[in-house]
Amino acid sequence: MHCPGRPATQQSPLLRLSTAASAMVPWGTHLLMALLLCPSPPTQAQRFSMPNTTFNHLALVPGQGTLYVGAVNRLFQLSPELQLEASAVTGPVLDSPDCVPFHEPAECPQARLTDNANQLLLVSSRTRELVACGQVRQGVCEKRRLGDVATTLYQAEDPGDGQFVAANAPGVATVGLVVNAPGRDLLLVARGLAGKLSAGVPPLTVRQLAGPQPFSSEGLGRLVVGDFSDYNTSYVAALADTHSAYFVFRRRGAWAQAEYRSYVARVCLDDVNLYSYVEVPLLCQGQGLIQAAFLTPGALLGAFSAGTRGTQAALCAFPLAQLAASMERARRLCYTAAGRGPDGQEEAAVEYGVTSCCVTLPADSPESYPCGEEHTPSPIAGRQPLEAGPLLRLSQPISAVAALQADGLTIAFLGDTQGRLHKVFLNGSQGQVYSSQQVGPPGATVSPDLLLDASSSHLYVLTAHQVDRVPVAACPQFSDCASCLQARDPLCGWCVLQGRCTRKAQCQREAQPHHWLWSYEPGSRCLWVEDPLPPHHPRQEQGQVTLSVPQLPILAADEYFHCAFGDYDSLANVEGAHVTCVTPPQDQLPQNPLGTDHVTLPLALMFEDVVVAATNFSFYDCSAVQALDVAAPCRACVGSVWRCHWCPQSSQCVPWEHCPKDERTIYSAQEVNVQVQGPGACPRVESLAGPLLVPVGWESRVALHVQNLQHFQFQPFMAQREVPVPIYVTRGEGQRLDNAPSLRVTLYDCTVDHPDCSRCQAANASLGCRWCSHGQPACRYGPLCPPRAVEVSCPAPSIESVEPLTGPPEGGLALTILGSNLGRSFADVQGAVRVAGRPCSPDPTLYRTSVRIVCVAAPAPSGTTGPVQVAIKSQAPGISSQHFTYQDPTLLSLSPQRGPQAGGTQLTIHGRHLQTGHNISAFVGSQPCPIQEPVCPEVIVCRTRPQAAPGEAVVRVVFGQAQRTLRAKPFHYTANPQIMAAEPNVGFRGGGRLIRVRGTGLDVVRRPQLSVLLEASAKVQAAATQPQAPPPGRSCRGPAAPSQACVQLEGGQLQCSSACSINSSSLLLCWSPAVPDGAHPQRVFFTLDNVQVDFSSASGGQDFLYQPNPRLNPLSPEGPNRPYRLKPGNVLDVEGEGLSLGISKEEVRVHIGTGECLVKTLTLTHLYCEPPLHAPPPTNGSGSGLPQFVVQMGNVRLALGPVQYEAEPVLPTFPVEAQVGLGVGAAMLITAVLLLTLMYRRKSKQALRDYQKVLVQLENLETGVGDQCRKEFTDLMTEMTDLSSDLEASGIPFLDYRTYAERVFFPGHGGCPLQPICDGPGEEGCRAPVRQGLTQLSNLLNCKLFLLTLVRTLEEQPSFSQRDRCHVASLLSLALHDKLEYLTDVMKTLLGDLAAHCVHRNPKLMLRRTETMVEKLLTNWLSICLYAFLREVAGEPLYLLLRAIQYQVDKGPVDAVTGKAKRTLNDSRLLREDVDFRPLTLTVLLGPGGAVGSGTGQRMPARVLDTDTITQVKEKVLDQVYKGTPFSQRPSVHALDLEWRSGLAGHLTLSDEDLTSVTQGHWKRLNTLQHYKVPDGATVGLIPQLHNGGAIAQSLHISCPVGENIPMLEDSEEGGVRLWHLVKAPEEPEGTKACSSLRERSERARAKAIPEIYLTRLLSMKGTLQKFVDDTFQAILSVNRPVPIAVKYLFDFLDELAERHSIDDPETLHIWKTNSLLLRFWVNTLKNPRLIFDVRVSDNVDAVLGVIAQTFIDSCTVSEHKVGRDSPVNKLLYAREIPRYKQMVERYYADIRQSSPASYQEMNSALAELSGNYTSAPHCLEALQELYNHIHRYYDQIISALEEDPIGQKMQLACRLQQTAALVENKTTPGNTIEMSFFKKPSACVLCAPWKSHCSPTPALALFQVFWTLAHG
Repeated sequence: MHCPGRPATQQSPLLRLSTAASAMVPWGTHLLMALLLCPSPPTQAQRFSMPNTTFNHLALVPGQGTLYVGAVNRLFQLSPELQLEASAVTGPVLDSPDCVPFHEPAECPQARLTDNANQLLLVSSRTRELVACGQVRQGVCEKRRLGDVATTLYQAEDPGDGQFVAANAPGVATVGLVVNAPGRDLLLVARGLAGKLSAGVPPLTVRQLAGPQPFSSEGLGRLVVGDFSDYNTSYVAALADTHSAYFVFRRRGAWAQAEYRSYVARVCLDDVNLYSYVEVPLLCQGQGLIQAAFLTPGALLGAFSAGTRGTQAALCAFPLAQLAASMERARRLCYTAAGRGPDGQEEAAVEYGVTSCCVTLPADSPESYPCGEEHTPSPIAGRQPLEAGPLLRLSQPISAVAALQADGLTIAFLGDTQGRLHKVFLNGSQGQVYSSQQVGPPGATVSPDLLLDASSSHLYVLTAHQVDRVPVAACPQFSDCASCLQARDPLCGWCVLQGRCTRKAQCQREAQPHHWLWSYEPGSRCLWVEDPLPPHHPRQEQGQVTLSVPQLPILAADEYFHCAFGDYDSLANVEGAHVTCVTPPQDQLPQNPLGTDHVTLPLALMFEDVVVAATNFSFYDCSAVQALDVAAPCRACVGSVWRCHWCPQSSQCVPWEHCPKDERTIYSAQEVNVQVQGPGACPRVESLAGPLLVPVGWESRVALHVQNLQHFQFQPFMAQREVPVPIYVTRGEGQRLDNAPSLRVTLYDCTVDHPDCSRCQAANASLGCRWCSHGQPACRYGPLCPPRAVEVSCPAPSIESVEPLTGPPEGGLALTILGSNLGRSFADVQGAVRVAGRPCSPDPTLYRTSVRIVCVAAPAPSGTTGPVQVAIKSQAPGISSQHFTYQDPTLLSLSPQRGPQAGGTQLTIHGRHLQTGHNISAFVGSQPCPIQEPVCPEVIVCRTRPQAAPGEAVVRVVFGQAQRTLRAKPFHYTANPQIMAAEPNVGFRGGGRLIRVRGTGLDVVRRPQLSVLLEASAKVQAAATQPQAPPPGRSCRGPAAPSQACVQLEGGQLQCSSACSINSSSLLLCWSPAVPDGAHPQRVFFTLDNVQVDFSSASGGQDFLYQPNPRLNPLSPEGPNRPYRLKPGNVLDVEGEGLSLGISKEEVRVHIGTGECLVKTLTLTHLYCEPPLHAPPPTNGSGSGLPQFVVQMGNVRLALGPVQYEAEPVLPTFPVEAQVGLGVGAAMLITAVLLLTLMYRRKSKQALRDYQKVLVQLENLETGVGDQCRKEFTDLMTEMTDLSSDLEASGIPFLDYRTYAERVFFPGHGGCPLQPICDGPGEEGCRAPVRQGLTQLSNLLNCKLFLLTLVRTLEEQPSFSQRDRCHVASLLSLALHDKLEYLTDVMKTLLGDLAAHCVHRNPKLMLRRTETMVEKLLTNWLSICLYAFLREVAGEPLYLLLRAIQYQVDKGPVDAVTGKAKRTLNDSRLLREDVDFRPLTLTVLLGPGGAVGSGTGQRMPARVLDTDTITQVKEKVLDQVYKGTPFSQRPSVHALDLEWRSGLAGHLTLSDEDLTSVTQGHWKRLNTLQHYKVPDGATVGLIPQLHNGGAIAQSLHISCPVGENIPMLEDSEEGGVRLWHLVKAPEEPEGTKACSSLRERSERARAKAIPEIYLTRLLSMKGTLQKFVDDTFQAILSVNRPVPIAVKYLFDFLDELAERHSIDDPETLHIWKTNSLLLRFWVNTLKNPRLIFDVRVSDNVDAVLGVIAQTFIDSCTVSEHKVGRDSPVNKLLYAREIPRYKQMVERYYADIRQSSPASYQEMNSALAELSGNYTSAPHCLEALQELYNHIHRYYDQIISALEEDPIGQKMQLACRLQQTAALVENKTTPGNTIEMSFFKKPSACVLCAPWKSHCSPTPALALFQVFWTLAHG
């Protein structure tokens, strides 16, 4: 048996069985066996073939995708994926082409068994029919069902001549079209000449598809041909557009001509008589006849034969505009000019030997008869050919053409005669083949039926023996950008931010520049990173890297790029195409590979998890460079490819530019403008100068030739030039004679301070110093120098250095010349200095004898250069080796061009020759801009100073005495940036949490930072600020390095900072700075250049809180180095401490090797993540070969050990015998199900008929109000659209969780359901013991045995009412709110008890009501777990439904006394009388003159009715004025008066009742706007109420008990006068008048019959609200989004209970789930929206919600929904919808059951997260106090129950409860304080385990017993 998806060549057995043997074996059996024995293929087939079958034609159902194949003797129906769905046999047939269709073989003796080739295959979409015409029986056609091709709908029994359609020879083509004519489908068929019986069949006919004789051309148009054989027409294609049909064919050029030509004919689609037939010749320059054609929206594509023998092909395109013009010209000439052109030549004629000819009609005939008429000539043939040049030439003949227009491109698909498919891009006047692939077997011709699917994503290619589904564009197969662009596919391109190769429409932002890179665009290339600056970085320091990424896409305001250096992420700061990233710190970099001095990491610029551009980046280690060459470390250091420098004194190779302790530095060879640099400057030993032979054992001196030893700072004896010494006389050796105190002489040394000749000769002449050339030249005392060695004249001046080496052309620059022998006095050098050939004037005040000359340069032209020359008298001049250059500094631009007026902007001035001179200063306006060294040749960096006000300022730079100004591009001082919000406000001490900062003007900041000021000890400061290197300085080769993470400030404080990234003008992205351990944060603030903003002021008063770093336990319990064995598919659970204190789960990144473990849940102590299904490869740094488990929380990186994936066991194959048995069993089961279904349907027919009668009645009623529903719905949708826009700004007024919990737990208790403990005077002394006792009670509740005993004992008490049970259950929910896992476990146990109890009685009654504590616990538990679902999913549609109801109710009149309304769903609330009303739009004043607001008066429109009472008007006005404000924050309607303003002085206060009220008898009518005659557009204001008598509603509201939130006007008697509004209430007995609720009176009025005319009002309201009701139910019952885990967990538990108690009735389980969730929680939420929203709900809205809630209840029942004449109106209203809602409920239950089970671990994780998230839950001490009050009522019974339990006895639970009672009731003695110390811990972990079924005694408990015994004797 063949299985789908296997090679097509193996398909024959199954397919033969399904056709030939279908009469013997039921098809269902084959299908079942195929499904059981054939596994599902992994991928669907893309090819269909059938052995020994030849395919002819292909047809496609538009929009559906079903495919039909016409073959020889067969028809096949295929799915869009080419899966066989059905087939039909059409031959062979006993037939002969020489016979007409016959019934008996004797009628045609020459008949033979003839194969039936399919000649025509068309789809009729309107009638859902397939038209198939074969060659047998003279080409008659048949109709088959589209859904099942095996079903024949029509087949002519005895076809006549008019029903012969297709050619009866397989070699003659037949083409056709199905035309959608008005009211019917027609068939246009064209065929060639075939056989002697076909001569009478016209070549072109119009045929009918329906009627008594389908396919007949009787009464329809046909192309009449004199002698068909003379033309020998061969049709190529039939095509159509929106107005015309086109037939492409070949024929002889004219009558009796041998030459064939190509033609195209056109017919109007609505021309059933072919009067509009026009044809013109087609000519493709230099080519042969047309072979295939296709119609695009703008052109007719034709494939022509080419070459000498037609073995080649050419593609031509004929624009439809030119084709239409050519045909219109031929038609016009034939209509109006007898077919002749202006030159008299025949250009049009009537063809095909027809007796008609061209005529001369009026000139407007072509326009009057655009599709011809009976009197117009036809058929018309134009003589002038339409000519086009070839777009493309191919070496193979083309047999098929198709085209696609997508994304503004035209793609042609060409099939050739060798089975190849060519994809051609039609670009203007040429076509380019960009892809050719072999589709069919070599030598197989591609059929002309080349079809595109509905989505234009696949192409169906038909050859003789197979059908192939070929992708139009194979974009997804290109995995990277390079392969995508190299594919050169015009339909493909690289979607940069999605990181995949897509069609243009599939890329979300394709319209924006550089987001989608077109594959076919010349020169298109992937985003690349140009040379990073710097190209590499030292690993010892953290710095910045600037990437240049051309064509970088622009992101939205809240989006950002980030850089990934391997595993390390950092924010990217983007400025145009330049991206700046911060490099990783040293501890985040992997170690260098062994034997290397660097490590290279991939550097990727990323958007989310998509790599946008990537390169490699190296981090070098200068110390490793030194270690690799120990013989010559200096030369290796400064000569390496890295930027390393040598410190000779300390023998260190360092990456920074300055050696420590002012040590001299030998710079890297890569440095420029540095004198001491490169290997040549290193101290080194050149050679030996002494003997090469050295004896052993004898100390010898060896002389060496060395260089550059001057770098070593030797410290010889510091000689002094003059030393005063005393002189004394001694007698003998130790006796001194007295001498005067001032008897001293001065010893002097001529060599000191006289290092050269000039300074020696300039010394005081009395010293007698002479320059001596004897030996080593030096300055000596005259007599010490031989006479001939004394030098009279000094050597020539020597110039060692000149600074600076550049200057401006204006001159005036001071040059400093250092050297020796630079004159003995200033007179020697005056006029002796020249610079670059220009004089330089020395400054006498700065001259230093012999060693320094400072001179001022003279002006010179720019470009002048030369050495410095000093010529002293007759000596040879000294010439410097350095040259001085006159250069003209030029300012070009500056960046940024704006900055805050507070200053601090790092301004970069770009230019040329900026390193001119040394005295350079910059100014912005009048303010100096301090320059940051160094000044670079093309860049000057300075920091702006504060400016008084925003505005422009000109930038200028002063070079000595020369000044340059940048006037064209001034600097703009803008207003200072402001920060509005910053979140989150908590993080770990390790830092690295992303903080989003929002504000205004943030993009003007150059270097934003987030800093924290710390107080730390000296040891912590030393560790935090201990520099591993000197502070990095700015260099001219790269961007400035970031400042140190932590710096020490004056006063002993520490400041740690992190850089922020500028995302937009309103968003900054900052990383929280890391804080060293032991330091205490004092202040967290933002630094925006010179603007500092505290974090607390930016985040609404909340300062940033640092939490301790998280701690995670190793994965493996054996240790962090042991591998953890992971089973694929399991969720990883990692335990730790403080995990969620400073981060959210979305920010945590967990990696296993190179794969990511998706974080599902993060709690305080647990992290759950979903690992990859297969083991990812390890990272480069993993030494064990296993992937490492690494958790990254900001900067905190925790490696928890390697992970080893366990191999999954291979499941044994399913035995064949078992498969067969299973198949037989399944077949029997299906048969039984079918029988049961038939029986059930038969019994339910009567009920169905009744139901249909009701439906007919409802449809008749709804027809009358259809227009009204549509109008109301349109108005409502407009209002809801406005509401949606308001919600985006203000949000839905959800209640906070505390209020929500109080309202759910304690319904009807008002705002304060709990009383505080010890509330009263003089009670302070009791608080401590009471709190201690309540804490002990909390510990007891955490013991499961105690809690279960307490619940069971309380429920056994007869006086413990149902209300008490609900109250205690809510108190327990509150007390155990922070231990939801424990509460859930207790609830499951109690539910199990309840199920065991109910199973023995009636299991269907379980959970039906809230009669037990566990049922109320379940309600509270669901409310807690589904709060987030309410806010995030179901809240919005529910709120929109509520607002829609309120809007509809307010649009009609509402009686303020009876509460009846015109617009409602509740029949008891329907206003049955017709009340005339008119809508008004009032102008409400807001501001000083109105009720609310301040500032200038604003005006706002408000919609009301003229029949509204004044209180109703105030309510509507408040609703519209405060539509975005929660109801609790609005002013009360009774605190305001409505004031009507008319003119400047007219003020009238309106009220419901005043002296103007109309009184008739004992009836007084409430005042309305109609009563006061308030016009439309009137101006009103709400003012504070100055008295209490203005509104009768207030007094009524106070006099009656508060049962509802909305104050409604009720009946009131004031001296025998009764109030009425719209209708007068019926008389009531006296006892029921006062304070009777509206609900009670509504129930009394239900008995009244409702006239049918008023029932339509209910229908109108129902139809208007239907969309919102559907949306609400869909949100509740939809499983398109993940079902809340609590629901899945609860339903699984109910399934488990049913299985445990052997309940297999699905109805019972359905009832349990309905009672537990839908009726218990959702119905309560639907009926009481005040539980979740802070809104006003009027009585009428409440009544409408009650009807909707009842509909929801009816939808949840399993019983059949029967309606009849006596059914309630609300059931009739939703009779049609309830079955659909029932299906939604059943599908909801089924989908939840089929979803993956919710594990115990996942549920506990979710509960733990809920316990921690809802920190605003009410405090539990008050709950414990009230809970104890209930315990106190049944104290003895509870003590007895605890003492009777054996385990309770062991644990002394009764004793502990007694202690608790003593403390709570304040009956303890002083000696008892020690006894209770054992129970002060809030946790019960020591005393009892909440997850056990019982608790065990502890040593603490035993010790407590001893103390208790001693204390009480």
